[in-house]
Amino acid sequence: MVKRRFWVSRIEEAWGRRPIVWLSGVRRSGKTSLALSLDDVEYLDCELPRVRAALRDPEGFWRSLPEERRVILDEVHRLEAPAELLKIAADHFPKLRVLATGSSTMGASRKFRDTLTGRKTELSLTPLCAEDLKDFGGEDMTRRLLRGGLPPFYLADTPRGGDFQEWIDSYWARDVQEHFRLERRDSFMRFLELLLARSGGMFEATAFAGLCQASRPTISNYLRAMEATHIAHVIRPFSTRRQSEIVAAPKVYGFDTGFVCHQRGWDRLRPDDHGVLWEHLVLNQLRAHGFSGQARYWRDKRGREVDFILPGLRGAPCAIECKWSSSAFKADGLRALRLLHPEGENIAGCRDVDRPHTAKIDGLAIRFVGLGSLAAGLADAGVAP
Repeated sequence: MVKRRFWVSRIEEAWGRRPIVWLSGVRRSGKTSLALSLDDVEYLDCELPRVRAALRDPEGFWRSLPEERRVILDEVHRLEAPAELLKIAADHFPKLRVLATGSSTMGASRKFRDTLTGRKTELSLTPLCAEDLKDFGGEDMTRRLLRGGLPPFYLADTPRGGDFQEWIDSYWARDVQEHFRLERRDSFMRFLELLLARSGGMFEATAFAGLCQASRPTISNYLRAMEATHIAHVIRPFSTRRQSEIVAAPKVYGFDTGFVCHQRGWDRLRPDDHGVLWEHLVLNQLRAHGFSGQARYWRDKRGREVDFILPGLRGAPCAIECKWSSSAFKADGLRALRLLHPEGENIAGCRDVDRPHTAKIDGLAIRFVGLGSLAAGLADAGVAP
């Protein structure tokens, strides 16, 4: 079993703040393996009938445990009243520490209408981030881009298209069907395929409606369901309503590069393919460190663009450009952004940067960082998760 030290550290830090850690993630992202890798815990699989029976009396169950026990409730969404169980633990047994795991639909489930405000810390387990790759035997970025970041897919000897399709079928059956009132499977699945194939591009619902034989409102509902289950990540534009800026159209990214490659029919990567996939990997790194909820992109009506914008010191836009190779870096987008928004830090996230450094390009000071040093670079720029 691979110990994902970055996520173990995040769980331990979260337990230091609040008694309940709510760990969600897409199927096969490694939630159970991560939970089992924690030291000195009592593991309970909530899919087992005997475990569900033991938890029907929450107060009695919690009293039966040592006062400072660390408990894993795996697949907690399978319980009848998981929010009540966790609330009782937090309010009446404050020395207990509980890690509750479940699919990414936990937040969409009616069982979690009680949000446990002030009692829990939420973590979303991403596909493999830069820190994970070190634990999985090294930073083979091309393998990570092509096979994706779900551990069994990344570790497989050879990627198999059937595995991706099996996962997608399971997603429809177990995540979408259980929590959303969506009936037209073929239409939904066609939209998912197109979204992955066009991942990272500008999104306009009307463009998908005809291809999926669905109305524009239906396409918007599909996207909301995918966003709620962490299958799609919607990045909205940053602007101050200037006439030259894009102010409405979002960009949409699929959750994992392996699925993007599968839908594009890529079984090997050409040099030009790395750039768009690298952008996905940078977004995944932002998500792993808790930055993605604030992420925007910037684009003007002449097509000049900056990949991601985050709020920095005093709200000044911190700009992130993603480049597979630092030698190919051009500052056109950053220069256009800074003509309108001169304040803020500039960061270039590049595959081939081993040591962070600052360079001046076209009169702009730009901080070059690798994937593993991106979060530290953002912290230096005054960006907080």
